[in-house]
Amino acid sequence: MKIGYARVSTLDQSLDLQVDALEKLGCEKLYKEKISGMRDDRPQLQELLKYAREGDVLCVYKLDRLGRSTKKLIEWSEELQERGIELVSIRDNIDTTTAVGKAMFKMLAVLAEMERDLISERTRAGLESARARGRIGGRPKKDNKLVEKAMKLYDTEQYTVKEIEEMTGVSKATLYRSIKRKNEIEIS
Repeated sequence: MKIGYARVSTLDQSLDLQVDALEKLGCEKLYKEKISGMRDDRPQLQELLKYAREGDVLCVYKLDRLGRSTKKLIEWSEELQERGIELVSIRDNIDTTTAVGKAMFKMLAVLAEMERDLISERTRAGLESARARGRIGGRPKKDNKLVEKAMKLYDTEQYTVKEIEEMTGVSKATLYRSIKRKNEIEIS
């Protein structure tokens, strides 16, 4: 059985184009929702997955209707494959009911994984290059004198943390981290 899934991200968008294409493809059952593709809690998609059985074909207008990230699409494809459910994407010309469609979808997944790996490699290389030039990265450290002043104000118990933040510019997190470090040193 062909089961269609149509999704738009906002309430004011129309599902008509997707629904028409899915009906033309011969989908016997349609699930429609207006919700962001970044969300994992998509009730209609969950209903579709509960309904679908081995041998069924999940049809979408475009792959991005299933998920906005490559990682999510790969997860969906693996789940569908494990359950014996095929996938057809009209606009992307992917049809896993055919050998070529299966190969094409797997090739796209491989290319997406390679892209993630390349991004990761470039990031690591950039960080190593910056470290070699003496740059450490991360957030700049607060001036020690300001942190000490904030700790002294805190120790007086005359000011709230909010007031200390306003007077010194030292954040609550930095103040508490410094106090914790000081207490650990005193204990050891």
